[in-house]
Amino acid sequence: MRSEIDIKEFSPIVREFASYKTAIQGCSQRTVEEYLLDLRTFFRYLLAEGDSDILHNPEVFEKLPIHQIDLEYLRSITTQQIYDFLLYTDAERENQTAAKARKLSAIKGLYKFLINKRGLLEDNPAGNIDTPKKKKALPKFLTLEESITLLSVIAGDQASPHRVRDYAIVTLFLNCGMRLSELVGISLTDMDPELRSLRVLGKGNKERIIYLNDACRAALAEYLKIRLSEPYMKSRDKALFFSQRMQRMSVKTVQAMVYKYLELAGLGARKLSVHKLRHTAATLMYQSGEVDIRVLKDILGHEQLNTTQIYTHVSDRSMEDAMKHNPLASAALPSSAPAHGTAPDDDESPNT
Repeated sequence: MRSEIDIKEFSPIVREFASYKTAIQGCSQRTVEEYLLDLRTFFRYLLAEGDSDILHNPEVFEKLPIHQIDLEYLRSITTQQIYDFLLYTDAERENQTAAKARKLSAIKGLYKFLINKRGLLEDNPAGNIDTPKKKKALPKFLTLEESITLLSVIAGDQASPHRVRDYAIVTLFLNCGMRLSELVGISLTDMDPELRSLRVLGKGNKERIIYLNDACRAALAEYLKIRLSEPYMKSRDKALFFSQRMQRMSVKTVQAMVYKYLELAGLGARKLSVHKLRHTAATLMYQSGEVDIRVLKDILGHEQLNTTQIYTHVSDRSMEDAMKHNPLASAALPSSAPAHGTAPDDDESPNT
């Protein structure tokens, strides 16, 4: 996976933190990259602090060099500066709760490393800052009918030279519930020769096996006719899914493809992300009534069962909606009906 950040722009102590996250804690490249991206934004804010011309000018802000943020600089940072940074991300960058929580987590992680692992600092300015509380919202997902429509649109896109590849990708998303990072990381060597299963690398560099159903096997079999053809096999890259440039597809390329087909399927107004296809797979499996919540946890690669249990709430809401759509849901008691407790007429007696 191509890195979106240059590690050399950070000071040695921050690079050491990144190495610790990778080598000791086993974080994936993408996770470490996200830490560094958030820290870079924080560092640039510190350098531009008090200069509204820079803070309100993204082009200038994004070019600020951050190599000077070394150990001594980190020692001087105050709790108030971190609060001010979070306010800045909220007001100027329109960060939602999850994004602010992630940035704070990166800052806390860096200071914990400097204090607990390296013993270079004593005070943690982020230590007593509470993590912003996320709103507990039910995940968005496609209905069964919308999922079928999406797949049909891709299958019918004869103008696209990548139609077979794109159909296989979306089929895997909708059936297996894998993460976007997991999908782009799949190599040919991760697949069972008989297409019964494939291996993915999930969060925390944890591998798991995903078993493939008939739809996935059929879609992959069609795509492999192309992927294993001579032009593609000349490449040294063993990625399963190739881009037009004959290299492993990037996260952004897959996102752009999915957004394109969501729009063509008339689902663009729903503002669905690629991750919502994972939610769709999980929701449809659970709603089928045939998949135990503990099995679903393993399929999705969740660490904790309570992460998976959100799909039980989605199912509850669906059952509630189904009741509301019952044709009798709006039927009112006829005004001529006898009041509750009134005895029936003699000719309506059950004994007659």
